[in-house]
Amino acid sequence: MTTQQLAEITSGRLIGDPSLEITGINRIEHARPNEITFLSNEQYIKFLPLTKAGCVIISEHLVASAPTIDIPIIVAPDAYRAFVLVMQRFFPPMTMPPGVRSATATIDPSATIAATASIGPGCAIGANCVIADGVQLTANVVLYPNVTVGQATVVHANVTCTHGTQIGERCIIHPGVVIGADGFGFFENPDGSFEKIPQVGNVVIGNNVEIGANTTIDRAAVGVTRIGDGVKLDNLIHIAHGVEIGDNTAIAAQAGISGSARLGKRNRIAGQVGIVGHISTADDVIVEAQSGLSKTVTAPGAYFGSPAKEHRTALRMEAALRRLPDLMKEFRDLQRIVADLNNEH
Repeated sequence: MTTQQLAEITSGRLIGDPSLEITGINRIEHARPNEITFLSNEQYIKFLPLTKAGCVIISEHLVASAPTIDIPIIVAPDAYRAFVLVMQRFFPPMTMPPGVRSATATIDPSATIAATASIGPGCAIGANCVIADGVQLTANVVLYPNVTVGQATVVHANVTCTHGTQIGERCIIHPGVVIGADGFGFFENPDGSFEKIPQVGNVVIGNNVEIGANTTIDRAAVGVTRIGDGVKLDNLIHIAHGVEIGDNTAIAAQAGISGSARLGKRNRIAGQVGIVGHISTADDVIVEAQSGLSKTVTAPGAYFGSPAKEHRTALRMEAALRRLPDLMKEFRDLQRIVADLNNEH
């Protein structure tokens, strides 16, 4: 692909040779003459005179401060976003041939499978499942009865969807995900033993959702566990029964969302956050890493700590805690001074 073609893909402004062939991508400090890289952070300007890349995409706001280099550059409003467009061209998603039916797949006769859907080896598709056009079930995917999978969704190896799960269009489900297992529902008997509460709801996943490896989403006890359109879930997340996650929310690894919590739209939940059950968050809430959210959040903004507090409040409290040893020393010194004064009288 030539630098001119790359400029057209990124809607950028090319400065330099339009005919140079680029065959790969790399980081600015490791790129080779046949590769393209990018500069979107001023901290990396120091690498620009040293890079061996064949072409560099540079963010518009950095061009004035960037040193002159003797290789083609593409000026774009956001170099990182432009670089992602280039990545997508060089590395399109791996796809299965349309309409594949592996001989080792087990498909219930009552399942409805579109002609262009692909079913890989070891897959098991239960009764009354509906698989739409362009769906790819890669290998060892297990669909219990009455599961629906929307158009162009890709389900990777060893994913299990239990009965009644509904998955929307253009989703990506990564290996090891379990959707629709029983929620953690028990009540305690007088003797301290537990009685299982039937989990008879299901999980409904919207369109354009991506779910990371080994994440688990439990079915509702009654009703629906709902994942909104455009939601992005990292690896190793647990979403309990009856949770609702608003559109375009993103959740990082090892977060845990307890039962019947309701997250608003465009929330950003960082790694290892814990959210208790039966609370809700407003739209546009950010919960920072390792925080514990124990109460309903009614206002947009950033929250931090355990229990989580408004970001600035939490930082002031942390600053005060750091001063506590010195304050205690001052207090003890004052106690001694007062004691000495009392002894003199």
